[in-house]
Amino acid sequence: MSNDKTLIAQIGRTVGLRGNLKFYIYTDFPEQFRAGRTYHTNRGDLTIAFVDIVKGIIKFRGYESIDNAKKLTNTKFFASEEETKQNCELKEGEHFWFDIIGCNIIDAEICTGRVEDIQRIGETDYLYIHTDRALSQSGLPQSFLLPYINRYILHVDIDRKIIYTQDARDILEAS
Repeated sequence: MSNDKTLIAQIGRTVGLRGNLKFYIYTDFPEQFRAGRTYHTNRGDLTIAFVDIVKGIIKFRGYESIDNAKKLTNTKFFASEEETKQNCELKEGEHFWFDIIGCNIIDAEICTGRVEDIQRIGETDYLYIHTDRALSQSGLPQSFLLPYINRYILHVDIDRKIIYTQDARDILEAS
């Protein structure tokens, strides 16, 4: 699988005898799963007709028996950034994680670092920030987590790759 693909779902074990499977969604956009759409998987590109997805259980046309369904166990679904942008609709103020990663964090007009990753803990997303070199050389930690909530995030400028924050420096100093 190429590096520009992101894991968006995975099929788990069979449930019952009629071809139902556990379906684990790793995206905030479950609406991108539609019958007849082709998906990149760890087993090649598949066009799979979903029969139904209900409460984490999925059923596929042509895989209605337990023996056939078992063939799909552990199949992983991937999407590229372009496909994600095409298939997922953002609400105002929402951003894709891949757009947030790489943004500089500006707090009180000082660059405190750069977003290296995003971690979800409970229901809150945390920006994993690699501290700006000058700040880490002054004895501050080399990285810190910043909650992605309105309390700290003032404005996100994806075009300029900048996230304006308040009190991020306080979190850095307390880390």
